[in-house]
Amino acid sequence: MKKLTSLLIGFSLAWAGAALAQQPVEQQSPSKGKHAPEKTHATQAQPGANAAKPQERPTKQTGAMKERGAANERAATNQLGAEKSKKTHAGHESANAPETNLPTKSTGETTNEPGAGKGRKTRAQEESANAPETGTDVSGRAAEMPAHRGKQQVEERKQGVKQPMTEPGTAPPAAQQNRRAIGMGAVKKPDPQQVQQVKSQHATFRAQPKPQQVPAVTFNQNYRVEGSDRWQGAQYEVFRSYHPEWHDQGWYRAHYPRVELIGGGYYYFNNGYWYPAWGYSPSAQYYAYDGPIYVGQRAVPPDQVIADTQALLQQMGYYKGEVDGLLGPLTREALAGYQADQGLTTTEAIDEPTLDSLGLA
Repeated sequence: MKKLTSLLIGFSLAWAGAALAQQPVEQQSPSKGKHAPEKTHATQAQPGANAAKPQERPTKQTGAMKERGAANERAATNQLGAEKSKKTHAGHESANAPETNLPTKSTGETTNEPGAGKGRKTRAQEESANAPETGTDVSGRAAEMPAHRGKQQVEERKQGVKQPMTEPGTAPPAAQQNRRAIGMGAVKKPDPQQVQQVKSQHATFRAQPKPQQVPAVTFNQNYRVEGSDRWQGAQYEVFRSYHPEWHDQGWYRAHYPRVELIGGGYYYFNNGYWYPAWGYSPSAQYYAYDGPIYVGQRAVPPDQVIADTQALLQQMGYYKGEVDGLLGPLTREALAGYQADQGLTTTEAIDEPTLDSLGLA
């Protein structure tokens, strides 16, 4: 009997010990003054677990606890899916958002906000692409002009066409307008009918001295026609070799068969040219120009040829003075402009090439 009782007690103790092994270790209440049991070796091996846990989770979970954990897991999965959906929807909205321009920090130019589409031009690039062409070097912005005019000026510069210098906002004078037309290829010369009409108008023309309007030149035996040493060709030999001489009437009559009073001074004729006869008459020494005047072999009086030249240059826009038959400063200036536009030597004189070009020879 005693043995049976001992066996029962031992079995009961073994069963109780097994049951206690399955139950979590209960933490003693701090009010009893006892310390919590020491951590197990496995708990100490876990990194970062420095604080004591108030209570160990049970090694086994009941059915209700498993069900609750599954429900929490499903809720977390649903929440994660919702967040992904929101991010995807936001990405679509950003991609379809209208383009907005924001200034950059470095240049101040406008750039596209991210998500507004690739490959689009900035506002500065669009303005540069749509800007009209100008006629400028790359150093800065020039005045704007139509594209076709800018290209035309480039071609003119390549062909060596000179552009007339006029102040901005002012219309060029008639002579400059005519020179521009000639420089653009429209070479302008008087037609034969126009030349004949001018000649008939001055068939009996006689020049009168006008010292107040056209000052007279003075005698200087050392005088030479300015620039004549650079004029090439036999047509300009008389200008290169000319120098004034002072003689009396007898000397001139002995050397030249024709000496005439023209426009306040005496001239002598020699081989197609009229020259001032300095000293022929002390009372008639008015000369607006000191040098040879070409008229051709017909020996037309020089004042008539000068008047014809003035009239033609006036009609073409070169001469702005009065047709007076005097080779004064305005007439010489007009001759220089015409000669330059025609590609002739700029002599400012009535020479053989100029008279041939005008059709007056």
